[in-house]
Amino acid sequence: MGSVKSLAKDTVLYGASSIIGRILNWLLVPLYTNVLPADEYGVVTYVYSFVALALVILTYGMETGFFRFANDERYRGSSVVYSTTLTSLAVTSVLFVVLVLCFLNPISGWMECADHPSFVALMAACVAADAFTAIPFSYLRFRHKPLKFATLKLLGIGLNIGLNLFFILLCPWLMKTAPGTVSWFYDPTYSIGYIFLSNFISSIVLIPVMLPELTGFRWRFSMTVWKQMMHYSWPLLVLGFAGIMNQNLDKMLLPHLLSDKADAMAMTGIYGACFKLAVVMVMFLQAFRFAYEPFIFDRATAQGEDRKQVYATVMKWFVAFAMLIFLGVMIYMPVIELFIGPGYRSGIGVVPVIMMGEFFFGVTFNLSLWYKLTDRTRWGMWITLIGMCVVIALNLILVPRFGYYGSAWASFSCYLTMMVVSWLLGRKYFPIDYHVGRLVTFVALALALYFVSELVSTANKWLDMGVGTLLIALYIWIVLRIEHVTLSQMLPIGAIKKKLHR
Repeated sequence: MGSVKSLAKDTVLYGASSIIGRILNWLLVPLYTNVLPADEYGVVTYVYSFVALALVILTYGMETGFFRFANDERYRGSSVVYSTTLTSLAVTSVLFVVLVLCFLNPISGWMECADHPSFVALMAACVAADAFTAIPFSYLRFRHKPLKFATLKLLGIGLNIGLNLFFILLCPWLMKTAPGTVSWFYDPTYSIGYIFLSNFISSIVLIPVMLPELTGFRWRFSMTVWKQMMHYSWPLLVLGFAGIMNQNLDKMLLPHLLSDKADAMAMTGIYGACFKLAVVMVMFLQAFRFAYEPFIFDRATAQGEDRKQVYATVMKWFVAFAMLIFLGVMIYMPVIELFIGPGYRSGIGVVPVIMMGEFFFGVTFNLSLWYKLTDRTRWGMWITLIGMCVVIALNLILVPRFGYYGSAWASFSCYLTMMVVSWLLGRKYFPIDYHVGRLVTFVALALALYFVSELVSTANKWLDMGVGTLLIALYIWIVLRIEHVTLSQMLPIGAIKKKLHR
């Protein structure tokens, strides 16, 4: 239980930056959805779906590879793995920007930005900067410095949000009241371009800020280490590529699977906005991922504990907390939906489908330890490619008939398939005695209570949320009774306070 509490503590600390950052970014959604028409926000959603894909390609699995080799006894205590990884990412990031600039016009047309190729140039530089700084951030995780990690993450996020507010709210107001103050640099017709410009500035600024993580050691590139890392990481690149395609392919395909182009972009905007309402589940998964990856490699060499039992216990509590989040979001949806503009709320019905899909993705990530610890990363690649085939096929079949609801169910089916396949293969190559009965019980309990809340719903949303709060409390009580623990035993408050006081 001590190892699980340690993971929980790091998840909370990493989660602080993730949750605060996501909430702050989340607050941009009502800004965008109340200021921008759905078709323009659809362009933003469309472009960022490709940005996410480019970021995975440019990191090519080296984050996980760094953890794997930095914990290897051959290189422990040496900077060779870190400096080799940094050099590799720096070179490929620069090459990416050069290639995009060389083919800027055709790429801009493909990205629905033919009239504004600068949008694509800005995001190319932004992706390159984010790919490079991913390794210093991984180094902070490796060194167990969650507070510095959180501070730097929040700095970039805060700057991005401040610039968005400046360009989208303050500058238009000044153009009306005191145009001379901003007319020399602000162009109202640039519109959504200021979203991309804000992201670009906030990403570039982090590079000089992270100089302490980029200096103080000997920069050297070891071809031997790089080849070993690439041999380990290239399947993770394919895995990551297919994984991000699974997450974003619905938004990439949606504009092309409907006959009316303007209506398709508007539906992409609505779907993208409603997808943001599932952000609480995504925040939890991201915080867990930041803590879990270094955790599993640390436990791989730990002595004096049954590591497989630890992994099984982690899975159990992951599912319990994830379903609590699902239940909470669905119960309080009457308030949460106010965070998007009225013109976007027609897509609220996809939120439970999206959240369950994200939950399956989280379980799949949890299961992924079997091929990461056994150096069978190729299996991860094949599992994700299977998922990609499912999401492509179902998008092609469902979207023309059901619109973005088809996209949501395609993603749901993709992650469900990946979860089942990964579990079956894991039982063969790295068997772990997961508490399957408990896991199914937690999921069934949360879904049953959600359906109860829907059955007893009235026209009074406040009364409904009051009843829902009682159902959430009932879920927590039943889970704790099943596990024979108290709430205070589950919260590593003392350990967190001690960490914060260091």
